Amino acid sequence: MTAEFKKLIQSLQSKQYAPVYLIDGEEPYYLDQITAHFEEILPPAERDFNLMVLYGKEVSWADVVNACRRFPMFAERQVVILKEASQLKDFGELAGYIEKPSPSTVFLIEHRFKKADGRSKVVKLAKEKGFYFTSDKIRDEQVPAWIQQYGDQIGFKVGHRESEILATYLGNDLQKIANEIQKVRINVPDGKELTAQLIQQYIGISRDYNIFEFPEALTSGNKEKLYRMLSYFISNPKSAPMPLVVGAFYTHFNRMYQAQFLQGKPEKEAAAALGTYPSRLREIMAAAQRCPLPKVEHCLMLLAKYSTYAVGIDNLTDDSELLKEMIGKMELALGA
Repeated sequence: MTAEFKKLIQSLQSKQYAPVYLIDGEEPYYLDQITAHFEEILPPAERDFNLMVLYGKEVSWADVVNACRRFPMFAERQVVILKEASQLKDFGELAGYIEKPSPSTVFLIEHRFKKADGRSKVVKLAKEKGFYFTSDKIRDEQVPAWIQQYGDQIGFKVGHRESEILATYLGNDLQKIANEIQKVRINVPDGKELTAQLIQQYIGISRDYNIFEFPEALTSGNKEKLYRMLSYFISNPKSAPMPLVVGAFYTHFNRMYQAQFLQGKPEKEAAAALGTYPSRLREIMAAAQRCPLPKVEHCLMLLAKYSTYAVGIDNLTDDSELLKEMIGKMELALGA
Protein backbone atom coordinates (compact mmCIF):
# COMPACT_ATOMS: atom_id res chain seq x y z
CA MET A 1 0.00 0.00 0.00
CA THR A 2 1.51 3.32 -1.07
CA ALA A 3 1.48 6.34 1.25
CA GLU A 4 -0.67 8.33 -1.20
CA PHE A 5 -3.19 5.50 -1.52
CA LYS A 6 -3.40 5.18 2.26
CA LYS A 7 -3.85 8.95 2.61
CA LEU A 8 -6.67 8.95 0.05
CA ILE A 9 -8.53 6.02 1.63
CA GLN A 10 -8.21 7.52 5.11
CA SER A 11 -9.66 10.83 3.91
CA LEU A 12 -12.63 9.03 2.34
CA GLN A 13 -13.22 6.96 5.46
CA SER A 14 -13.24 10.14 7.56
CA LYS A 15 -15.73 11.72 5.09
CA GLN A 16 -13.33 14.49 4.08
CA TYR A 17 -14.25 14.89 0.43
CA ALA A 18 -12.59 17.02 -2.22
CA PRO A 19 -14.74 18.20 -5.14
CA VAL A 20 -12.59 16.44 -7.77
CA TYR A 21 -10.39 13.35 -7.84
CA LEU A 22 -8.26 12.21 -10.76
CA ILE A 23 -6.80 8.71 -10.56
CA ASP A 24 -4.72 7.20 -13.36
CA GLY A 25 -2.01 4.66 -14.09
CA GLU A 26 -1.26 1.17 -15.38
CA GLU A 27 -1.99 -0.82 -12.20
CA PRO A 28 -5.76 -1.45 -12.03
CA TYR A 29 -5.75 -2.92 -8.52
CA TYR A 30 -5.55 0.41 -6.68
CA LEU A 31 -7.89 2.11 -9.16
CA ASP A 32 -10.53 -0.56 -8.50
CA GLN A 33 -10.09 -0.23 -4.75
CA ILE A 34 -10.52 3.55 -4.88
CA THR A 35 -13.53 3.39 -7.20
CA ALA A 36 -15.22 0.88 -4.88
CA HIS A 37 -14.88 3.37 -2.01
CA PHE A 38 -16.48 6.12 -4.09
CA GLU A 39 -19.40 3.85 -4.96
CA GLU A 40 -20.10 3.53 -1.24
CA ILE A 41 -19.78 7.18 -0.19
CA LEU A 42 -23.56 7.63 -0.22
CA PRO A 43 -25.91 5.62 2.01
CA PRO A 44 -27.72 2.86 0.08
CA ALA A 45 -31.02 4.77 0.18
CA GLU A 46 -29.47 7.75 -1.66
CA ARG A 47 -27.56 5.91 -4.40
CA ASP A 48 -30.42 5.39 -6.84
CA PHE A 49 -30.81 9.13 -7.40
CA ASN A 50 -27.39 10.53 -6.47
CA LEU A 51 -24.77 8.05 -7.68
CA MET A 52 -24.05 8.34 -11.39
CA VAL A 53 -21.52 6.12 -13.17
CA LEU A 54 -20.52 7.20 -16.69
CA TYR A 55 -18.15 5.59 -19.21
CA GLY A 56 -15.78 7.63 -21.35
CA LYS A 57 -16.50 5.76 -24.57
CA GLU A 58 -20.28 6.20 -24.18
CA VAL A 59 -20.66 9.87 -23.24
CA SER A 60 -19.45 13.31 -24.31
CA TRP A 61 -17.60 15.77 -22.11
CA ALA A 62 -20.78 17.89 -22.02
CA ASP A 63 -22.76 14.92 -20.61
CA VAL A 64 -20.20 14.59 -17.83
CA VAL A 65 -20.25 18.29 -16.96
CA ASN A 66 -24.06 18.39 -16.98
CA ALA A 67 -24.16 15.42 -14.62
CA CYS A 68 -21.74 17.14 -12.26
CA ARG A 69 -23.65 20.44 -12.37
CA ARG A 70 -27.04 19.04 -11.44
CA PHE A 71 -28.24 19.27 -7.85
CA PRO A 72 -28.50 16.22 -5.60
CA MET A 73 -31.99 14.88 -4.97
CA PHE A 74 -33.09 14.74 -1.33
CA ALA A 75 -29.48 14.52 -0.20
CA GLU A 76 -26.51 16.66 0.81
CA ARG A 77 -24.30 15.58 -2.09
CA GLN A 78 -24.11 13.48 -5.23
CA VAL A 79 -21.27 11.31 -6.55
CA VAL A 80 -20.34 11.23 -10.23
CA ILE A 81 -17.83 8.59 -11.40
CA LEU A 82 -16.33 8.81 -14.87
CA LYS A 83 -14.80 5.42 -15.70
CA GLU A 84 -12.40 4.81 -18.60
CA ALA A 85 -11.84 8.55 -18.93
CA SER A 86 -8.95 7.90 -21.32
CA GLN A 87 -11.59 7.07 -23.94
CA LEU A 88 -13.52 10.33 -23.51
CA LYS A 89 -13.31 12.57 -26.58
CA ASP A 90 -12.18 16.12 -25.84
CA PHE A 91 -11.02 15.07 -22.36
CA GLY A 92 -9.37 18.48 -21.94
CA GLU A 93 -12.78 20.18 -21.98
CA LEU A 94 -13.35 18.94 -18.40
CA ALA A 95 -10.91 21.64 -17.25
CA GLY A 96 -13.66 24.25 -17.32
CA TYR A 97 -15.71 22.32 -14.77
CA ILE A 98 -12.74 21.39 -12.57
CA GLU A 99 -11.77 25.07 -12.37
CA LYS A 100 -15.16 25.85 -10.77
CA PRO A 101 -16.55 22.54 -9.45
CA SER A 102 -19.96 22.19 -7.86
CA PRO A 103 -19.73 22.16 -4.05
CA SER A 104 -22.44 19.48 -3.81
CA THR A 105 -20.76 17.02 -6.20
CA VAL A 106 -17.93 14.57 -5.53
CA PHE A 107 -16.44 13.88 -8.96
CA LEU A 108 -14.09 10.94 -9.62
CA ILE A 109 -12.21 10.72 -12.92
CA GLU A 110 -10.80 7.22 -13.43
CA HIS A 111 -8.20 7.27 -16.21
CA ARG A 112 -6.99 3.66 -16.25
CA PHE A 113 -4.22 1.80 -18.08
CA LYS A 114 -2.13 4.91 -18.68
CA LYS A 115 -1.30 8.23 -17.09
CA ALA A 116 -3.14 11.36 -18.06
CA ASP A 117 -0.92 13.97 -19.72
CA GLY A 118 0.75 15.77 -16.83
CA ARG A 119 1.06 18.93 -18.92
CA SER A 120 -2.71 19.17 -19.44
CA LYS A 121 -4.86 21.70 -17.67
CA VAL A 122 -7.09 18.90 -16.37
CA VAL A 123 -4.25 17.33 -14.41
CA LYS A 124 -2.92 20.65 -13.13
CA LEU A 125 -6.36 21.76 -11.95
CA ALA A 126 -7.11 18.35 -10.39
CA LYS A 127 -3.96 18.69 -8.30
CA GLU A 128 -4.91 22.25 -7.35
CA LYS A 129 -8.61 21.79 -6.67
CA GLY A 130 -8.76 18.20 -5.49
CA PHE A 131 -6.68 15.02 -5.30
CA TYR A 132 -4.48 13.32 -7.88
CA PHE A 133 -3.25 9.73 -7.59
CA THR A 134 -1.21 7.58 -9.97
CA SER A 135 -1.29 3.79 -9.69
CA ASP A 136 2.02 2.52 -11.06
CA LYS A 137 2.82 -1.11 -11.85
CA ILE A 138 5.16 -2.48 -9.21
CA ARG A 139 8.40 -4.11 -10.25
CA ASP A 140 8.71 -7.91 -10.08
CA GLU A 141 11.25 -7.74 -7.26
CA GLN A 142 8.80 -5.70 -5.16
CA VAL A 143 5.99 -8.25 -5.39
CA PRO A 144 7.03 -10.52 -2.45
CA ALA A 145 7.12 -7.52 -0.09
CA TRP A 146 3.72 -6.37 -1.40
CA ILE A 147 2.28 -9.84 -0.74
CA GLN A 148 3.53 -9.79 2.85
CA GLN A 149 2.15 -6.29 3.33
CA TYR A 150 -1.21 -7.34 1.91
CA GLY A 151 -1.27 -10.32 4.27
CA ASP A 152 -0.60 -8.05 7.25
CA GLN A 153 -3.36 -5.73 6.06
CA ILE A 154 -5.99 -8.51 6.12
CA GLY A 155 -4.61 -10.26 9.20
CA PHE A 156 -3.26 -13.29 7.33
CA LYS A 157 0.50 -13.58 7.78
CA VAL A 158 2.53 -14.58 4.71
CA GLY A 159 6.11 -15.71 5.29
CA HIS A 160 9.11 -14.66 3.20
CA ARG A 161 9.47 -17.93 1.32
CA GLU A 162 5.72 -18.27 0.75
CA SER A 163 5.56 -14.73 -0.66
CA GLU A 164 8.38 -15.47 -3.10
CA ILE A 165 6.71 -18.70 -4.23
CA LEU A 166 3.45 -16.81 -4.89
CA ALA A 167 5.29 -14.03 -6.72
CA THR A 168 7.10 -16.54 -8.93
CA TYR A 169 3.88 -18.25 -9.99
CA LEU A 170 1.40 -15.37 -10.03
CA GLY A 171 3.60 -12.57 -11.36
CA ASN A 172 2.81 -8.93 -10.60
CA ASP A 173 -0.95 -9.03 -11.19
CA LEU A 174 -1.97 -7.64 -7.79
CA GLN A 175 -5.67 -8.39 -8.19
CA LYS A 176 -4.93 -12.02 -9.07
CA ILE A 177 -2.63 -12.32 -6.06
CA ALA A 178 -5.22 -10.77 -3.74
CA ASN A 179 -7.94 -13.07 -5.11
CA GLU A 180 -5.83 -16.19 -4.54
CA ILE A 181 -4.97 -15.20 -0.97
CA GLN A 182 -8.60 -14.32 -0.26
CA LYS A 183 -9.65 -17.72 -1.67
CA VAL A 184 -7.50 -19.43 0.94
CA ARG A 185 -8.79 -17.08 3.63
CA ILE A 186 -12.41 -17.94 2.78
CA ASN A 187 -11.68 -21.66 2.97
CA VAL A 188 -9.73 -21.30 6.23
CA PRO A 189 -11.55 -18.47 8.04
CA ASP A 190 -9.82 -19.12 11.36
CA GLY A 191 -6.34 -19.37 9.84
CA LYS A 192 -3.74 -16.82 10.86
CA GLU A 193 -0.95 -17.73 8.44
CA LEU A 194 -0.68 -18.68 4.78
CA THR A 195 1.43 -21.83 4.99
CA ALA A 196 3.03 -23.83 2.18
CA GLN A 197 0.46 -26.57 2.82
CA LEU A 198 -2.44 -24.13 2.31
CA ILE A 199 -0.81 -22.75 -0.85
CA GLN A 200 -0.59 -26.28 -2.23
CA GLN A 201 -4.13 -27.21 -1.18
CA TYR A 202 -6.03 -24.13 -2.34
CA ILE A 203 -3.81 -22.38 -4.91
CA GLY A 204 -2.27 -25.50 -6.43
CA ILE A 205 1.41 -24.70 -6.00
CA SER A 206 3.28 -27.71 -4.63
CA ARG A 207 5.58 -27.11 -1.67
CA ASP A 208 7.80 -29.99 -2.82
CA TYR A 209 7.73 -29.28 -6.53
CA ASN A 210 7.76 -25.56 -7.13
CA ILE A 211 9.75 -23.51 -9.62
CA PHE A 212 11.07 -21.29 -6.84
CA GLU A 213 13.18 -24.12 -5.35
CA PHE A 214 14.18 -25.67 -8.69
CA PRO A 215 17.24 -23.43 -9.26
CA GLU A 216 18.35 -23.98 -5.66
CA ALA A 217 18.38 -27.74 -6.23
CA LEU A 218 20.79 -27.15 -9.12
CA THR A 219 23.21 -24.78 -7.40
CA SER A 220 23.16 -26.67 -4.10
CA GLY A 221 24.50 -29.78 -5.83
CA ASN A 222 21.57 -31.84 -4.53
CA LYS A 223 21.32 -34.11 -7.59
CA GLU A 224 18.67 -36.37 -6.09
CA LYS A 225 16.32 -33.41 -5.51
CA LEU A 226 17.19 -31.84 -8.87
CA TYR A 227 16.39 -34.98 -10.86
CA ARG A 228 13.25 -35.65 -8.84
CA MET A 229 11.98 -32.14 -9.58
CA LEU A 230 13.03 -32.35 -13.22
CA SER A 231 11.16 -35.63 -13.62
CA TYR A 232 8.07 -34.12 -11.98
CA PHE A 233 8.05 -31.01 -14.19
CA ILE A 234 8.56 -33.09 -17.34
CA SER A 235 5.58 -35.27 -16.35
CA ASN A 236 3.51 -32.21 -15.36
CA PRO A 237 4.39 -29.55 -17.95
CA LYS A 238 1.49 -27.29 -16.98
CA SER A 239 3.02 -26.83 -13.53
CA ALA A 240 6.23 -25.45 -15.04
CA PRO A 241 5.78 -23.38 -18.23
CA MET A 242 9.20 -22.70 -19.72
CA PRO A 243 8.96 -18.88 -19.52
CA LEU A 244 8.31 -19.18 -15.78
CA VAL A 245 11.12 -21.68 -15.30
CA VAL A 246 13.60 -19.47 -17.16
CA GLY A 247 12.40 -16.46 -15.14
CA ALA A 248 12.91 -18.27 -11.84
CA PHE A 249 16.41 -19.40 -12.84
CA TYR A 250 17.29 -15.90 -14.05
CA THR A 251 16.19 -14.35 -10.74
CA HIS A 252 18.26 -16.91 -8.83
CA PHE A 253 21.43 -16.50 -10.90
CA ASN A 254 21.10 -12.73 -11.08
CA ARG A 255 21.05 -12.63 -7.28
CA MET A 256 24.07 -14.93 -7.17
CA TYR A 257 25.84 -12.59 -9.59
CA GLN A 258 25.11 -9.56 -7.41
CA ALA A 259 26.07 -11.50 -4.29
CA GLN A 260 29.61 -11.90 -5.67
CA PHE A 261 30.07 -8.16 -5.14
CA LEU A 262 28.39 -8.00 -1.74
CA GLN A 263 30.76 -10.30 0.12
CA GLY A 264 31.77 -8.68 3.41
CA LYS A 265 28.88 -6.21 3.43
CA PRO A 266 26.64 -6.01 6.53
CA GLU A 267 23.84 -8.56 6.30
CA LYS A 268 21.05 -5.95 6.39
CA GLU A 269 22.68 -3.88 3.66
CA ALA A 270 23.30 -6.90 1.44
CA ALA A 271 19.75 -8.20 1.91
CA ALA A 272 18.32 -4.80 0.94
CA ALA A 273 20.52 -4.68 -2.16
CA LEU A 274 19.23 -8.10 -3.27
CA GLY A 275 15.64 -7.33 -2.35
CA THR A 276 15.39 -10.29 0.01
CA TYR A 277 15.45 -11.15 3.71
CA PRO A 278 18.41 -12.22 5.93
CA SER A 279 17.83 -16.00 6.06
CA ARG A 280 17.32 -16.08 2.28
CA LEU A 281 20.42 -13.93 1.87
CA ARG A 282 22.53 -16.53 3.65
CA GLU A 283 21.31 -19.20 1.21
CA ILE A 284 22.17 -16.98 -1.76
CA MET A 285 25.62 -16.15 -0.37
CA ALA A 286 26.34 -19.83 0.21
CA ALA A 287 25.31 -20.63 -3.37
CA ALA A 288 27.49 -17.77 -4.66
CA GLN A 289 30.49 -19.17 -2.80
CA ARG A 290 29.94 -22.58 -4.39
CA CYS A 291 29.65 -21.08 -7.89
CA PRO A 292 32.49 -18.77 -9.03
CA LEU A 293 31.59 -15.65 -11.01
CA PRO A 294 32.60 -17.04 -14.46
CA LYS A 295 30.25 -20.00 -14.00
CA VAL A 296 27.41 -17.72 -12.93
CA GLU A 297 28.00 -15.50 -15.97
CA HIS A 298 27.98 -18.57 -18.24
CA CYS A 299 24.63 -19.65 -16.80
CA LEU A 300 23.18 -16.17 -17.30
CA MET A 301 24.25 -16.30 -20.95
CA LEU A 302 22.58 -19.69 -21.32
CA LEU A 303 19.39 -18.31 -19.77
CA ALA A 304 19.39 -15.40 -22.21
CA LYS A 305 19.41 -17.91 -25.06
CA TYR A 306 16.75 -20.16 -23.52
CA SER A 307 14.49 -17.20 -22.78
CA THR A 308 14.07 -16.77 -26.55
CA TYR A 309 13.56 -20.51 -27.04
CA ALA A 310 10.93 -20.49 -24.28
CA VAL A 311 8.70 -18.14 -26.28
CA GLY A 312 9.15 -20.09 -29.51
CA ILE A 313 11.88 -18.06 -31.23
CA ASP A 314 14.27 -20.29 -33.25
CA ASN A 315 12.93 -23.33 -31.45
CA LEU A 316 10.83 -26.29 -32.58
CA THR A 317 11.44 -28.44 -29.47
CA ASP A 318 8.64 -29.07 -26.98
CA ASP A 319 8.98 -27.70 -23.45
CA SER A 320 9.91 -31.03 -21.86
CA GLU A 321 12.88 -31.57 -24.18
CA LEU A 322 13.86 -27.92 -23.87
CA LEU A 323 13.82 -28.15 -20.08
CA LYS A 324 16.00 -31.28 -20.04
CA GLU A 325 18.43 -29.66 -22.45
CA MET A 326 18.67 -26.44 -20.43
CA ILE A 327 19.25 -28.21 -17.11
CA GLY A 328 21.88 -30.49 -18.70
CA LYS A 329 23.83 -27.54 -20.12
CA MET A 330 23.66 -25.64 -16.83
CA GLU A 331 24.94 -28.69 -14.95
CA LEU A 332 27.89 -28.79 -17.33
CA ALA A 333 28.47 -25.07 -16.93
CA LEU A 334 28.56 -25.41 -13.16
CA GLY A 335 30.61 -28.57 -13.24
CA ALA A 336 27.89 -30.15 -11.12
